[in-house]
Amino acid sequence: MSNFNSLFLVLILTVTLLPIALSEPEDAIQALVQRLDSKRPSPSVQEAAAKAVLERLLPGYASSFEFKIVSNNAALWIGRGEFFLDSKEMDVCGGQSCFLISNYNPLSKNGPEIVIKGTTAVEIASGLYWYLKYWCGAHVSWDRTGGIQIASIPKPGSLPLIKDEGVLIQRPVPWNYYQNVVASSYSYVWWDWKRWEKEIDWMALNGVNLPLAFTGQEAIWQKVFMDFNISKEDLNGFFGGPTFLAWARMGNLHGWGGPLSQNWLDQQLALQKLVLSRMLELGMTPVLPSFSGNIPAALKKIFPSANITKLGNWNSVDADPRWCCTYLLDSSDPLFVEIGEAFIRQQVEEYGDVTDIYSCDTFNENTPPTNDPTYISLLGASVYKAMSKGDKDAVWLMQGWLFYTDSAFWKPPQMKALLHSVPYGKMIVLDLFADVKPIWEYSSQFYGTPYVWCMLHNFGGNIEMYGVLDAISSGPVDAHNSKNSTMVGVGMCMEGIEQNPVVYELMSEMAFRSEKVQVLDWLKSYSYRRYGKAVHQVEAAWEILYGTIYNCTDGIADHNTDFIVKFPDWDPSNVSDALPQAHLWYSTEKVINALRLFLDAGNNLAGSITYRYDLVDLTRQVLSKLANQEYLDAVTSFQQKDAKALSFHIKKFVQLIKDIDVLLASDDNFLLGTWLESAKKLAKNCHELRQYEWNARTQVTMWFDNTKTKQSSLHDYANKFWSGLLEGYYLPRASTFFHYLIKSLQENENFRLEEWREEWILFSNKWQAGIERYPVKAKGDALVISKALYEKYFGDKNWKKNVYHLQTSGRQVLHFAR
Repeated sequence: MSNFNSLFLVLILTVTLLPIALSEPEDAIQALVQRLDSKRPSPSVQEAAAKAVLERLLPGYASSFEFKIVSNNAALWIGRGEFFLDSKEMDVCGGQSCFLISNYNPLSKNGPEIVIKGTTAVEIASGLYWYLKYWCGAHVSWDRTGGIQIASIPKPGSLPLIKDEGVLIQRPVPWNYYQNVVASSYSYVWWDWKRWEKEIDWMALNGVNLPLAFTGQEAIWQKVFMDFNISKEDLNGFFGGPTFLAWARMGNLHGWGGPLSQNWLDQQLALQKLVLSRMLELGMTPVLPSFSGNIPAALKKIFPSANITKLGNWNSVDADPRWCCTYLLDSSDPLFVEIGEAFIRQQVEEYGDVTDIYSCDTFNENTPPTNDPTYISLLGASVYKAMSKGDKDAVWLMQGWLFYTDSAFWKPPQMKALLHSVPYGKMIVLDLFADVKPIWEYSSQFYGTPYVWCMLHNFGGNIEMYGVLDAISSGPVDAHNSKNSTMVGVGMCMEGIEQNPVVYELMSEMAFRSEKVQVLDWLKSYSYRRYGKAVHQVEAAWEILYGTIYNCTDGIADHNTDFIVKFPDWDPSNVSDALPQAHLWYSTEKVINALRLFLDAGNNLAGSITYRYDLVDLTRQVLSKLANQEYLDAVTSFQQKDAKALSFHIKKFVQLIKDIDVLLASDDNFLLGTWLESAKKLAKNCHELRQYEWNARTQVTMWFDNTKTKQSSLHDYANKFWSGLLEGYYLPRASTFFHYLIKSLQENENFRLEEWREEWILFSNKWQAGIERYPVKAKGDALVISKALYEKYFGDKNWKKNVYHLQTSGRQVLHFAR
């Protein structure tokens, strides 16, 4: 075996096959797992599905691998009338989910080379990816264009062999959960089946076996509510537009961006059926939505005696009733269970008996009307009753986000009341933000309720290099090994995908790791696999990034606040106000050195698309932080009435926007046009074309409603560093602001904040309604552009000019210096 293969073998986790006595709570979870196993398709169907993943991933390699489903529950298989030719295969996984990689027959010159066995097609696909990674040095990239790229792999007939009897890897916990309820709007909203197919392949390769499946639910709700005498017209003000469906589903808003056409409803329902079919073929357990009490206003008129309350304002400007203050049907009302049951049954009728796990989030960022534990317990019991009447085996999957965002309300009595409102094993909690704010630690393991250790990581689908790799590499292991642990899975719950691939690569592996990962060693192998060769400059750069960007320990959520994309809305004339601050948690000097090392490796890696992506992202990261300082220097110059310095820093800030836009244009993953064109492709007529584009443009800019001089508090929440968006939107806004800044200084007047707001909000609304096209293909050489920008801003003759301090008066001092 080569030294390369040996290097990666040391990363493979050790496992044990010793039987473990289960406690009563573990028995409940084991029973659930076995029941879900019984719903999976036959071994032949799953084997064919895994083979299809291979053929899409590596055309021409199908004959090099043999896939075989094995059982982790012999009694179940015999009960289904399925038998093994080899009785040894009945207990190969020791009663757990696993995959086994071995050689087919080292003496055979024909036929398969590698055999991968697994308890489901997901395990087989995961085994395939582990083999490609740790024996072939290959890497499957996950990018915005949906591409699955293999950096390097030997040709068929020369695949590396497995040592000894093979490698067996078990899951330490049953589930690997995937998705956030808002990711469906931030990332998936415009996907067609072709893009979904690639995503599901990625999920299978990375071990996801418990994915959220929220597509198309509005069509189900339409059918349910029409049975309660609510018309299609009544639903026009209930459903949100395509990019705002997630928040309409949660009762945060209604109608914004809508109404939805019947074309959309039918199209999304058909897409959901394709998604579910593929998930099931691969042995995944999809998580379907359920009823949380969110209802259209018309229901109140039809059932005037029902216990219905109107919720408060959720970020709408002036509580605009067209979008604000949704209606909630109290769970104590008999109508609640009736509607909830009808929704579950309608899904079963449409999709079949595909799952027992249903997602429901009560009071997501909305506070209950009372903190009485008895009321809260009744609420939870009613939610579960509605599920269980629709599906007698239903299990409630709930985000634990409310326990973090409204911790002042959710004290131990209230948490216990909700968590204990259903029988044990009938609720699973997502510890949604465990990578930064783990709730299991201070809630006595959710007071005995099974939970999934989740990484939230990204808010708003922003583009920023960020991560907490140490927490990811150790947190799930610590939680699982803790006393009286109720952890039953790991999960990835980012609000938006297609950013920071290193974070998701490591987190995916934690589904199969029972020991902590040595991150530096892992990053060395990751670098090799991602770029297809070992380059010491890049390895050194990743070591720097690990100690800076990718180990944020300040507890602040990852939401990009760089001033280019989240422009400060304030009055700079008020010198008593503190200067705005963008989130910065690392030494910029070190990260610039990492960029220099990345550039030094360019000649060796110029042909790697993954290198190009990382180089563009890192250059963008460095320049965006420099732009933050230029903005602050411009404001300081204004406050000091230094017109010459003000002009100097304005020009640099504006130039940085232009330069970053050119940089981003050199990679397909950073183009506004891709987002807009994917929206328009789903349109069936001119009206939908305009509506979908407006939705796409609005979400990444203003987000929610505005008045003439007051913008949504969510403006820029979904900000993106995309070429086209910088020059087309962010640059005009900044230029308008600076125009007013210069004018105020020239006329010796205070900054005209209201006038500036009025002008840029008007511009924003016009841009949202615009139809100008943006490129969908990259242009320019990313390496050449990055080198030029590095020399321009950090070359020897400019380096001293960019030595600065970002904060003063005893606050953190940050230097751009060698």
